[in-house]
Amino acid sequence: MTVANPAKHFAPDRVAIIGGGPGGYEAAMVAADAGAEVTIIEDQGMGGSAVLTDVVPSKTLIATADAMRRVNASTDFGVRFGETGEDKYETSAWADFSKVNERLLKLAKTQSRDIHRSLEAAGVRIIAGHGRLVPPHSVEVTAADGGTQLVEADAVIVATGAHPRELPTATPDGERILNWTQAYSLTEVPEHMIVVGSGVTGAEFASAYRRLGAEVTLVSSRDQVLPGEDSDAAAVLEDAFTRVGVRVAARARANSAERTAEGVRVTLNTGQVLEGSHCLMAVGGIPNTAGLGLEECGVEVTQSGHIRVDTVSRTTATNIYAAGDCTGMLPLASVAAMQGRIAVAHMQGGAVKPLQLHRVASNVFTSPEIATVGVTQSQVDAGKYQSDVVKLDLATNPRAKMMNVRDGFVKIFARRGSGTVIGAVVVAPRASELIYPLALAVTHKLHVDDVATTFTVYPSLTGSIAEAARRLHLHVLDPAEE
Repeated sequence: MTVANPAKHFAPDRVAIIGGGPGGYEAAMVAADAGAEVTIIEDQGMGGSAVLTDVVPSKTLIATADAMRRVNASTDFGVRFGETGEDKYETSAWADFSKVNERLLKLAKTQSRDIHRSLEAAGVRIIAGHGRLVPPHSVEVTAADGGTQLVEADAVIVATGAHPRELPTATPDGERILNWTQAYSLTEVPEHMIVVGSGVTGAEFASAYRRLGAEVTLVSSRDQVLPGEDSDAAAVLEDAFTRVGVRVAARARANSAERTAEGVRVTLNTGQVLEGSHCLMAVGGIPNTAGLGLEECGVEVTQSGHIRVDTVSRTTATNIYAAGDCTGMLPLASVAAMQGRIAVAHMQGGAVKPLQLHRVASNVFTSPEIATVGVTQSQVDAGKYQSDVVKLDLATNPRAKMMNVRDGFVKIFARRGSGTVIGAVVVAPRASELIYPLALAVTHKLHVDDVATTFTVYPSLTGSIAEAARRLHLHVLDPAEE
């Protein structure tokens, strides 16, 4: 890839940002703090889809499902909710779905308003409308009423995100056939939700809907759910799915989804026909790059429609940067935000640390959660990295026993010969929190002994992180030992 490479950096006085998601609003805050005159253009609301229709509402739904899981499992701890006679107790929670969705949509709007206020307080000008690039690097904004205005800028950041991909034979109607932005219109827990797609989005919704009381069938085109994740972690999740009653239609694709008199019918390429009350299509996303005037400004896009960028967020056009899901990097809010911050640092001529995807910590918010950072098992198996690996099940952890945690493990990868931590996987409740010390270890190239000799609270799930590091230390010293 050839990117714009000006002879010298400049500190732009005027920065225009198209898109108010994490990549856009984080960049706006940093640029405003640096003294630039910043304008951000967004037609849906601050926070973009990440806040309004994706990350915030979906993770709030998942939090509700996890609360139900803990309530329904609490009888194993001796908790009782009221005697119903003959030594029986009311122990089954149920979801008032209208309240659940009302709460998550309220949280999303509140978060959007908070971002809006923070941007205004920082001096950022916010314009509601659709932005289109005008050569060399200005932005024409079209408002909802059709009116237009030109925002002149010295540098532009495109952070327009992505939208759900749709199959022509399974067009969402917002009632029975849904994409992930429409799932929050339901007023009752679906009787039987068919989830098409076993990537992160599909697995998360399948896990949440089952915990909320719906029957769930997950259509997976691969041999395992979460094909892009650690195979050991995916196996744990599949076992958990089996135990709670999620049915998986493996090695199958949906040819079509259509409404019936009472629900939906999903026809698979295997010939199998699935009947359910609802269908959620989770088959990936499409970048929001059409109609942005990219080509006219010399911004190259890939065959998939993503904006081509380098590790400091530059596009192929001078003074035009891009961040977030529209770039085809990891589709994570944290990556979008980092790309936005890096773009501002680069255009300001400051010290820049290029984006390093192997240091990105990510999480799948299923039950249990799956968190990863750094080198993966598949990369080690393929010989791309020489690594010693230790996997420690949580079954031996005292806090896990107290919490009645059945599933999970800690896996750490250390570079062979040096003992440097280069990757990790955590499968556990709140794995998204537990991965942080291992992300620190990967980012700062800590030795396994640095992790092993750091005090942990007893009892705690983090104790298994230190224990895995201690076992890995022994393995590094003597590979014959485990």
